[in-house]
Amino acid sequence: MGFHLSVFSSALLRSSVTSRLRAAGCVFAEDEARILLDAATTPAELAAMVRSRAQGHPLEHVVGWAEFGGLRISVDAGVFVPRRRSEFLVETALGLTPAHALVVDLCCGSGALAAALAAAAAHPVEVYAADVDAAAVRCARRNLADAGGRVFEGDLFEPLPAALHGRVDVLLANVPYVPTADIALLPAEARVHEARPALDGGADGLDVLRRVAGEAPRWLAPGGALFFETSERQVPEALAVVGAAGLHGAVSGCADRDATVVTATRR
Repeated sequence: MGFHLSVFSSALLRSSVTSRLRAAGCVFAEDEARILLDAATTPAELAAMVRSRAQGHPLEHVVGWAEFGGLRISVDAGVFVPRRRSEFLVETALGLTPAHALVVDLCCGSGALAAALAAAAAHPVEVYAADVDAAAVRCARRNLADAGGRVFEGDLFEPLPAALHGRVDVLLANVPYVPTADIALLPAEARVHEARPALDGGADGLDVLRRVAGEAPRWLAPGGALFFETSERQVPEALAVVGAAGLHGAVSGCADRDATVVTATRR
């Protein structure tokens, strides 16, 4: 616990926090209460955290981190929160990551994907990442520091060094794939508190994918692959997009995590 309390007081406080969160509609109120109690260092800080969470701010923004791939990923306010289902994307990419691979994480957000892959890879990897959002770039630089990652601010491939052309073994691109009309249907935590460009994939949800896939062959090494998430209903069109770019697409799924990943390999 962040600050010292007697066992009796601790139990009362945990119960009080849990009740407040449950009343605010938090489904996992008990688990969240434990996280908030562990994170707070003073009663005043705890009160502020509970108030912020009850107002609908994502728990990860309130405490400043998210658990992902066995790591504690720093996540600042406004930055896209890494979803646990995206661990499947990392696992899929790991299976095709060669020794000493050159890895690029586009639309990197907090850098969670590249950080988790670098931590789990059997051999050291060389990491580059990019995002258009300055707040996300600041997070990614912290999260990828241990991996020696270089993080750039800019639109997709644009800020990356030209020396990476034809050398990328693993291209992680967790592109936004929610159709614009469906943004209004997202939970308020995402819709209100995460950057819109990290969510909005355009009219059919595939606008950003088209741009990434169109440029990917120029950056991928022979046999290198682009990895991205999509929804089940978008799979046929997503495969058509990567096929039109000259990439060979294959689909993997994880029912437990409701995750669908496309691997698009340079022929």
